[in-house]
Amino acid sequence: MTPFCWTVRVYWEDTDAGGVVFYANYLKFLERARTEWVRSLGYDQSDMARETGVLMVVRHIECDFIASARLDDELDITVVPGDVRGARFSTTQTITRRSDDATLLTASVKIASLNAETWRPTRLPLELRDAMAAP
Repeated sequence: MTPFCWTVRVYWEDTDAGGVVFYANYLKFLERARTEWVRSLGYDQSDMARETGVLMVVRHIECDFIASARLDDELDITVVPGDVRGARFSTTQTITRRSDDATLLTASVKIASLNAETWRPTRLPLELRDAMAAP
């Protein structure tokens, strides 16, 4: 499958005093890329929560921080879907710096879908599961 790719530029707000991206902000970049990937499949998460009562939450994440991003770097964040099941799915994500194609971070992310009222596991909409699993 061709990875979904979303690009972001590093701004002052993303960095520490030395101009290096603060580690927690990488998680924000990963989240935004996953959100844009789902949007590219035709699903807005706010609409989905309102219309179907389904929320998607991170259940588990493992990150390998390899190198640092710095102020003004352009970063490509990829999303490659893995296992897609009824109430969960996984992705592999990578953050690379555009200027030199250096891999900065790799992550394995497990997502659960929950009922917005009960916070209990619930199936993702079938059409979304099919779109995620499509080659």
